Amino acid sequence: MPHSPRSKSSGHPNPWVELLQTVSLSVVLALGIRHFVAEARYIPSGSMEPTLQINDRLVIEKITYHFNLPDRGDIVVFWPPASLTPPGQRRDAFIKRVIGLPGDVVEVKNSQVYVNGEALKEGYIKEAPDYQWGPEEVPDSAYLVLGDNRNSSYDSHAWGFVPSENIIGKAMVRFWPPQRLGWLDN
Repeated sequence: MPHSPRSKSSGHPNPWVELLQTVSLSVVLALGIRHFVAEARYIPSGSMEPTLQINDRLVIEKITYHFNLPDRGDIVVFWPPASLTPPGQRRDAFIKRVIGLPGDVVEVKNSQVYVNGEALKEGYIKEAPDYQWGPEEVPDSAYLVLGDNRNSSYDSHAWGFVPSENIIGKAMVRFWPPQRLGWLDN
């Protein structure tokens, strides 16, 4: 006869079996949520200043882009092109702002970003870009991403476009440090 998780004398569940079931379910749920729904990330560099500071902690939401495409202004976490990671080293995710959508023509000139010939209003950048780039058309199923700290960001102007399948999720909320807690708006 198979062993029952219930004690024979009292009819109560075995506390060890219940503990194991609870811990197992918690681990499965945590891993499932992190993989499919949301995860925490920290900011390791100043490339997104002033919007995001070094050591800010964010929640990255992973569901939206399964149903909707990224919008201009979204802050996204993505896998950079594999060519940027030296062989044998860990490939770290990047975080940048979506500037160019598929089909857009983007150009950086005269300290200003232009999308389809119109100057982009960017109240979130640290300082105006001090470089020239483009004009280039964003390919289908790809995005042009730039850091808010335009002159200190390793981004699309240096290495190209981000394929849509490389996008992990959208940065939604800052939860650390407590004095900077809040939603990340476009």
